[in-house]
Parts: sequence; structure tokens; C-alpha cells
Amino acid sequence: MIGYTEAMMEPICEVIITADDEDWLIMFTRSLIEDRLAACGQHSAPIRSIYRWDGSIHDDREVRVALHTRASLVSAILARVRREHSYEVPCVLAIPVETGNLDYISWVVQETDEPAGDDQA
Repeated sequence: MIGYTEAMMEPICEVIITADDEDWLIMFTRSLIEDRLAACGQHSAPIRSIYRWDGSIHDDREVRVALHTRASLVSAILARVRREHSYEVPCVLAIPVETGNLDYISWVVQETDEPAGDDQA
């Protein structure tokens, strides 16, 4: 593991998104990669989500993706999720990457690009 700083390279994040529709999440991930908002997406299915919603405890099957992207692109991903996700309150968490393989971090930065101004939230 090699540490890095903003002075060395643009910071990256892992963005976690969950959904109840695996096919939708796969297509959504592909669209983010095609639009260079994420370098990759690693899918986990199924996951089991236990949560409180509207005063009741729910226990549901979901799917999850971990996206790797520039920190500066998180707001564009959030805007896209708000427009396209079926949930009223989708789970989207951006976790900053503090350290990692410098070659991989460089690849994530190279494979992503700033979006057009209208995608920013």
C-alpha cells in the first residue's frame, strides 16, 4: 500500500449504491462507466438489508455496487441516482480512499473525466 496526497494526485472515492433490481443496477453502472463518471463497479449480490422504514422493520434482498471514481465526480453520480433510482431514499455513500496502490489510483483518475456542467448537483 502506498499513501498519496492531493498534491500527488486527485483524490478518489468508493461510492456504494444499493438497489432492489440487479439488472437495473448493472445497466446503471455501465452507463456511469460509459460516461466516464466511474472507472469500475464491483457488484455484490445478493445482500440482505435489515432496516427501519415508515415505522416498520424490513428485511429485504438487495444488490450493491462499489464504484471507484474521482472525488470530484461524486456530485454528478448523486445527481444521476436522484434522477434514475426507483427508491424514495436510495443508499448512496461516498467513502474517501486514503491510501492504496498508486498505479490503481492513477488508473481510476485516467479512466474518469469531469462531466458537463449540467450533470453537477
